[in-house]
Amino acid sequence: MTESYVNKRNLLFCGFILIAVLMCYMPLKNLLSTSSNREYYSHILLIPFVSVYLLYIKRKEIYSDKSYSFGAGGALILIGIILYILGQIHGINLNSNDYSSLITFSAVVLLSGAFIFTYGICAFRKALFPILFLLFIVPIPSFLMERLIHFIRVGSTELANLLLIATGVPFFRDGFFFHLSTLSVEVAKQCSGIRSCLALFITALLAGHLFLNTGWNKTILAVCVLPIAMFKNGIRIVTLTLLGAYVDPRILKSSIHREGGIPFFILALLLLVPILYFLRKMEKNKESRNKVKGTR
Repeated sequence: MTESYVNKRNLLFCGFILIAVLMCYMPLKNLLSTSSNREYYSHILLIPFVSVYLLYIKRKEIYSDKSYSFGAGGALILIGIILYILGQIHGINLNSNDYSSLITFSAVVLLSGAFIFTYGICAFRKALFPILFLLFIVPIPSFLMERLIHFIRVGSTELANLLLIATGVPFFRDGFFFHLSTLSVEVAKQCSGIRSCLALFITALLAGHLFLNTGWNKTILAVCVLPIAMFKNGIRIVTLTLLGAYVDPRILKSSIHREGGIPFFILALLLLVPILYFLRKMEKNKESRNKVKGTR
């Protein structure tokens, strides 16, 4: 295969990338213009760079078997275009989040089809994780986001309740409210920690992809994110509640409350590391046993 032929193939895919960027640029820009949405989707700007890096480090393996796949690739490109047109037609009936979600999803579908169209199904299979990782630039639809926030909020409240019981502090619980002798605290939607939960989930998927081999172990690592995130939220809620009750109630309205989540996110990462280590060790032990059996 000549170098010019490869360059033409790459230029074609770059053209599709440009089209996909133009499709979702304005919807995402408008969505991220508000502070509340930036809080939920601050990770979006990093996702394409991570995908490009993952493609780069596996480039020899991914692009070792290139071939055009007009049928499958063209069909997926067409689906992406149809979704984009539907978004433009019905966008007036959608809120900013859901409109951006539909348009960005259509761009990812188009780009996936473009990869298959340009490099073939075999290359796409080898690049499946980096390509699908781009789905994290798609804003979560509102109905799904509300259910996710509620689920994490409920779990975090239950764990905060157990932790408060463990401290021996007298309190009365009423749903999402904790009433102490000097103040009352609500576990609001903002306390769900959805931003850190998404960041932790993305980190777990990346770690699983880079360090684990089996699909089951990768799934286990990703599933562990939810209880860890709830536990981290519970610790944060209890810490702020006790500080507000016994140190200074103004803490609950200070920047420590609003922006002090980094130490607790680090705690969640530290809780995730032993699980990754254990799963990786299990895989290595299994590989060692298989090698021993193979030499017999």
